Amino acid sequence: MYKESFGTSKQGEAVTVYTLENQNGMQARVTDYGATLVSIIVPDRDGNKRDVLLGFDNVTGYENHTCYFGATIGRNGNRIANAEAVIGGVAYRLDANDHENNLHSGSHGIDKKIWQVKAYTGQEISLTCISGDLEQGFPGTMEIQVTYTLTDDNCVEIRYQAVSDKDTVANFTNHAYFNLSGHNSGNVCGQELMLAASHFTPVADAKAIPTGEIAPVAGTPMDFLAAKPIGRDIEADDTQLKYGGGYDHNFVLDKREKGAYERMATAYAPDSGIVMEAYTDLPCVQFYAGNFIGALNGKQGAVYGDRHGFCLESQFAPNAVNEPKFESPVIKAGEVYRTKTGYRFSVKS
Repeated sequence: MYKESFGTSKQGEAVTVYTLENQNGMQARVTDYGATLVSIIVPDRDGNKRDVLLGFDNVTGYENHTCYFGATIGRNGNRIANAEAVIGGVAYRLDANDHENNLHSGSHGIDKKIWQVKAYTGQEISLTCISGDLEQGFPGTMEIQVTYTLTDDNCVEIRYQAVSDKDTVANFTNHAYFNLSGHNSGNVCGQELMLAASHFTPVADAKAIPTGEIAPVAGTPMDFLAAKPIGRDIEADDTQLKYGGGYDHNFVLDKREKGAYERMATAYAPDSGIVMEAYTDLPCVQFYAGNFIGALNGKQGAVYGDRHGFCLESQFAPNAVNEPKFESPVIKAGEVYRTKTGYRFSVKS
């Protein structure tokens, strides 16, 4: 168990990064800036350690980028139409930071805060922050806690807990970008993905707000029920893919029961042999293929580009606060929000 400086924020605050390590020598690193997941280091099929998470060497990189690498996103992950959330019949005005819509709660979300470390052991860290009443436009003072646990079966578990003194939105996610060949190994189009989702939510246009329809993936490039390379259909002549510049869509998970903690995805890199199984108790997952990363100088001298990492963001559906056809992300005053997502790593020989 150890911690080290991660630089100084623009506000002059000291930022720290914490290392978690399990009995197998796998590591994960978390910084108190944005409760951000900085790296996940796992062995490949030959026993060589690979960092499978895109990121930066210090807090300055995270302050300056716009890709949300590894960030804790909240109070609401993904998009809310017209930057307006209707809660209890009251319309709350949010930050219009994505065209006329709200994306990932706005320009000054919890991913930009310095969090307080509540507890830290060799394999677990809990961080907390306060989101004030009408901060980002959302009602209620909310106490938020995120706990990262690195288990001895090589799973990075993320547990979220939140409580507010007013009815409000609670839809947290992590925006990790994975590359199972290693963060500095180029595009992920040859890596294979399975999604446990027979349905997805089509978007109306390139602004990526769902229409409200829950559509079958069968017969479309959105069908990942059987594993296939991420890039196999990504350039298909398909309206939904053109809207997103590739995959950037919400998939509705096939759940045995509401709230069950089940596998949402499996990904595999043939060159490294690294397998990642992803689990969640949430109803949906956003699969983003990193279509708009752009040219970025990442950690350890890496240069990132479009589709150099993919995201599996567990969530309630985009705009669910305003769309009655979707499961609601609203919690009542005093209700404790709890959810868990996990990413388990292994190798295939």
